[in-house]
Amino acid sequence: MGGRIAKRLLDAGYQVCGYNRTIEKAAWLEELGLLRCLSPAEVAERSDVVLSMVTNTAALEAVMEGEGGLLDGLQPGQVHVDMSTVSPEASRRMAERVAQRGASMLDAPVSGSVVTLERGSLSIMVGGDAEAFERVEPVLRAIGPVVTHVGGNGQAVLMKIAINLSLAVQMLAFSEGVLIAEKGGIERAKAVEVLLNSVVASPMVKYRGPFVISMPDEAWFDVDMMQKDLLLALEAARGFDVPMPTTAAANEMLTAARGMGMARRDFATVFHALARMAGLDEP
Repeated sequence: MGGRIAKRLLDAGYQVCGYNRTIEKAAWLEELGLLRCLSPAEVAERSDVVLSMVTNTAALEAVMEGEGGLLDGLQPGQVHVDMSTVSPEASRRMAERVAQRGASMLDAPVSGSVVTLERGSLSIMVGGDAEAFERVEPVLRAIGPVVTHVGGNGQAVLMKIAINLSLAVQMLAFSEGVLIAEKGGIERAKAVEVLLNSVVASPMVKYRGPFVISMPDEAWFDVDMMQKDLLLALEAARGFDVPMPTTAAANEMLTAARGMGMARRDFATVFHALARMAGLDEP
């Protein structure tokens, strides 16, 4: 996702400096004009606006505070936009560290997949200082057309967690619907077709529902990543005294999928885990 975001910025005419821990993964972007840096600190030193997107809280802490991290290169007045889905508490803590450098940090996770990004329909939620948001809003709108400032630091990642828990729950419910129809004698492909043309077909179900017929070779968002977000949701919910029964059930199904060796598959593979439990062979 981060690489494709960089491409959208390049396509929009921005000069983009970039760093990736695995150099080879950024080679295709260099061919499009990306200026490769040797560390996150160098990216900060060469940029007006700094964007980061990493897998989890530990990765963000490493990018920020490790040797040659962003904090070493951030200058007063700069804005750091972190687009990762991490712990809201950790995001606020990092924002405080950035403020100590005289810079501002925004959390700005995205809602959507690679497909929605490439179609130009990605949405972005932003938490942090309103003035800093106004400064970087044009950059964010080059990435996705819907950009919403939702509150202070940490509020955007909380909102993203709220969205992602629903994705997992929807996929599990969709899977249950397909399987009860299939075990009742309706062809799987026909059940999928009917459900995708019914009132339950959210945008996510429309593009992920077909995965129960044929999984993509490369996960759009794998089981491990989705479970990371559900665990963040369950942790936050405990703090807010919000019961999360369907999120807890979806989390258990992701654990089952991991136990069946499906951790690196797209999280839609909860269907296949459930199918095995229902006594159906995985396609």
